[in-house]
Amino acid sequence: MPIPEDVTGYEIDKDVQQELQSLPKGLAEDVAKNLVMVAKLIDEEPEQAYAYSRIALRLASRVAAVREAAGFAAYATQKYSEALAEFRAARRMTGSVELWPVMADCERGLGRPEKALEMAGAPEVHKLDKAGQVEMRLVAAGARRDLDQMDAAIVTLQSPELASNSVQPWTARLRYAYADALLAAGREDEAREWFAKVVESDKDGSTDASDRLAELDGVEFVDLDTVDEDDEDDEGDDIAESGAGAEIETGTDIDGDGRDKD
Repeated sequence: MPIPEDVTGYEIDKDVQQELQSLPKGLAEDVAKNLVMVAKLIDEEPEQAYAYSRIALRLASRVAAVREAAGFAAYATQKYSEALAEFRAARRMTGSVELWPVMADCERGLGRPEKALEMAGAPEVHKLDKAGQVEMRLVAAGARRDLDQMDAAIVTLQSPELASNSVQPWTARLRYAYADALLAAGREDEAREWFAKVVESDKDGSTDASDRLAELDGVEFVDLDTVDEDDEDDEGDDIAESGAGAEIETGTDIDGDGRDKD
């Protein structure tokens, strides 16, 4: 697959560059460029990112960073079985528990929420950093919802991180999940309160909390493009009607024969 000329391969993290040093220089550069393309495309064009990840995987399947990138690309395209296999391979290579939450979420994607909950209670969770533990809590709550255990999902999300006034990278997502679970449980007033808190913490607009909050407040959004089109249509109709009326009133030539009808 083509790679833009401005992609050098040096855009990737230094840790990944160091991993690639075990490869011959030319091969390392090719793999790095494909990994850059995965990172560039995974959010907007996940299928393309997946294609680049397969090339990197074919070139360097024994590099943990490549297996991890392939896992995330497969995950982004909902190829959960494939993603899980890649994450497991990366974990075997590194011994890290960092991928534990996303591995559990793959189990959810495969229709195995019970397995995800089993992983949420495993010793590996205690080895995760704070961000990883919050992510694991989100996955566990999602698994509870998969099982229609709504109250349990709400309790799962209740934590010091949720109650904290400190805004962290995970704060908006955690509050959003909590608000959404409350709403699904029919606790609308509480949900509204928490969607408002999401708006306060979601500085980059990564969630649609403001829309959800407005919906709860009964605010209806109007599509301005549609309104403009309707106004133009109405204006055209008014012109046509006024034109026809003027034509009749003044006795203008209607039939086009050059003679006045009077």
